[in-house]
Amino acid sequence: MTKRIVVTGIGATSAIGGTAPDNWTNLLAGASGTRALEHDWVAQYELPVTFAAEAIVRPEEVLPRHEAKRLDPSSQFALIAAREAWADAGSPEVAPERLGIDFATGIGGLWTLLDAWDTLREKGPRRVMPLTVPMLMPNAAAGNLSLQFGARAYAQTVVSACASSTESIIHAFHHLQEGLADVVIAGGTESAIHPITMASFASAQALSRRNDDPATASRPGAIDRDGFVMGEGAAALILETEEHAKARGAKIYGYVLGGGVTADAYHITGNDPEGTGAARAVTQALEEAGITADQVTHINAHATSTPVGDPNEYVALKKVFGDRIDEIPVSATKASTGHLLGGTGALEAIFALLALRDRVAPPTINMTEPDPAVPFRLSGEAQPLGDGPQYAISNSFGFGGHNAVAVFAGADND
Repeated sequence: MTKRIVVTGIGATSAIGGTAPDNWTNLLAGASGTRALEHDWVAQYELPVTFAAEAIVRPEEVLPRHEAKRLDPSSQFALIAAREAWADAGSPEVAPERLGIDFATGIGGLWTLLDAWDTLREKGPRRVMPLTVPMLMPNAAAGNLSLQFGARAYAQTVVSACASSTESIIHAFHHLQEGLADVVIAGGTESAIHPITMASFASAQALSRRNDDPATASRPGAIDRDGFVMGEGAAALILETEEHAKARGAKIYGYVLGGGVTADAYHITGNDPEGTGAARAVTQALEEAGITADQVTHINAHATSTPVGDPNEYVALKKVFGDRIDEIPVSATKASTGHLLGGTGALEAIFALLALRDRVAPPTINMTEPDPAVPFRLSGEAQPLGDGPQYAISNSFGFGGHNAVAVFAGADND
């Protein structure tokens, strides 16, 4: 028998809010989390891009010092988001062997790795912390969450660049379907606003260079967009079988109906301009969800604000939705939050679920003149989703040619 999978808790920390409710409120209000970077290393290395979307609530403001010092910032953000989601779900009573972790990252413990390298070069091997490897490894967040919550069913990490946490949600869905757990903490995290990544992305001409006006730098779908904005933070969702959630009287945000995962095999950093792989991911997701393209009422687009990526996504969705793509309310929320790389899919999954709950597509800020090559139905104002059953897809595409698409349904569809 096919199990129905529900979301019962959410948690998030990003550039526009330290909790999931704050993120949603500020997103609807049209906030921008992009600000000038106030770090000495910006001038020290003469970085060509001097702004990013740093998490507005710093981990040291939330976590005890003894706990934070044993975790890379990426794991710190993961712990903050997961604790919020767990509490929001009512701290489910579940046997440890029936609780799983699916928590992703795109890069992992970058700060720990590079700080340790500096220590080795400057002070020698005896000064390198013994916990360096456990802190820098990409699965550190998942491992630490397993320890924190006593999850013994499994603890898994997906590393698929910017598609990572959407893949984790899809994996969690499948693990619950297969009976490997009753409850799963799924999501993603990233803390990669570091001089080396900022320099590398800038060299690749992937970042916006609007140093004079950071707040409006990310402008998906606009004709004058010039690159994405680095973001950071984490988001977590508590997924359960509907049977388990209802047995304990849990509130339900919505349903995860399925997902699609494909690869482009086109270019290590660029997505296929024909959109073939991305379109297949959407089609797979809809087929697994058991709905048609005509039933989708909202799309959270990957839409990073790069000159090439945005129109390629439109081409892909046009293959699936045809002319109807121009009628579906679309949100490009990275305009507000920046791009959280491996954490972005989970954050946008939360936004998709809340959009269905409140029947409103959040605004896409910084829309100047729309690009005719990206004629999504984007708006600087929130768009009503109307009456009737609500279904959303959330897209994530990453370096390496990774495509991941998740499908969600409103809790009140029945």
